[in-house]
Amino acid sequence: MAEPAKKMAQQTEDRLEDLADTVREKFDKVTKGSFRDRIVEGRFADQVDHGVDQARAETQRKQD
Repeated sequence: MAEPAKKMAQQTEDRLEDLADTVREKFDKVTKGSFRDRIVEGRFADQVDHGVDQARAETQRKQD
C-alpha cells in the first residue's frame, strides 16, 4: 500500500475511534450509564430466549 494511502487509512481509523468514544459518552449520558452498567455487571447474562432453545431441541429430536 502506498504511503499516502496508509496515512489516510490511519487518519480514518483514528476518526472512527474518536467517533465511537463520543457516541459511547453521549449514550452513557442519555441513559445515565444504567444500561451499559447492567451489561457490564452481567445482569442480562441469565436471561434465556426459551423460544430459540425450544426450537433447537425440536430440531435435534427430528434429526434422531
